[in-house]
Order: sequence, then C-alpha cells, then structure tokens
Amino acid sequence: MLFRSKIAILLLTLITACAQISPMEATLSSSGYTSADVDCLSEALYHEARGTTYEGERAVGEVILNRASDSRFPASVCGVIDQRYNGACQFSYRCDSIPNDRYNEPAELAKMRSISLELLIDRQEDITNGALFFHAASMAPGWFSTLSARGQFGGNVFYR
Repeated sequence: MLFRSKIAILLLTLITACAQISPMEATLSSSGYTSADVDCLSEALYHEARGTTYEGERAVGEVILNRASDSRFPASVCGVIDQRYNGACQFSYRCDSIPNDRYNEPAELAKMRSISLELLIDRQEDITNGALFFHAASMAPGWFSTLSARGQFGGNVFYR
C-alpha cells in the first residue's frame, strides 16, 4: 500500500511538471476553482491593486471572492470582474481604453498570480470582514458613505 501511495505521488509530480503548473495550481480542482478563475483574479489584482501593500492586494481579492459568494453578484470570479451595473464596469480597468492583456510588469503579474492562488486554494481569515466594495482612499466616499466601513488596506477603503 505504501508503494502505491509513493507511485501515485510520483505520477502526480510528473504530470504537474510536464504540464508546467505549480503544485498549488494542481489542487485548484479540489478547491472548486478553475485556471480561468486564477487568470481573472490575477488580472484584476494586477490592474486594481498593483503597487499597494500585500494586505491591499489581498483585500481587493477578498472583495471579489466575497462578491462571488453573495447572491447579489455573479457566482463566479470572472463573472464578478466582468459585471456591469447600469452599463458601468464594476472594476474601472475593464472600462478604460488600455488592453487588459497588456502587462508591463511581469514580476508584478507573477506576484498577483501567487496571491490569487493563495486566496483561491488556501483562503485564510478575510481581512476585510466581508467587504463587497472599495475605492481609493484619495477619492471622496460619495455613495460609499452609506455603507459600513470595514478598513483601509493599501490605499483603498473597504465597505460592506
């Protein structure tokens, strides 16, 4: 029996290596997420949180996952990111004129992918306390002031 377990682990390692995916990505299917979810979340973190703190990057990811778990929003990571409300994008980078597949900082994209995998596979405590919205701290709160503030991370204020 021990021999079979070792063979199974070896085969999984070989398959993972041949497919050029990390061991973390190999566990995605057991977490209920797909590689498309990783791609969408990585893209959103890159465009919405790049250059902030680790907590700021993670907090933006938490908002996306919280929305995907809330019945008022689309039920998938990509659906949340692609959502429009009254014609407006929920995530500003989706409505600007810059192509979303242009990544001028590959190291930052890799970092966002790592954070995305961490959130999707081994999500720990939600540092935003269930936040569903955020905006740059430098902006006036506007209608956000009607919501409950959950904290400030990486230059953004988070609300529920």
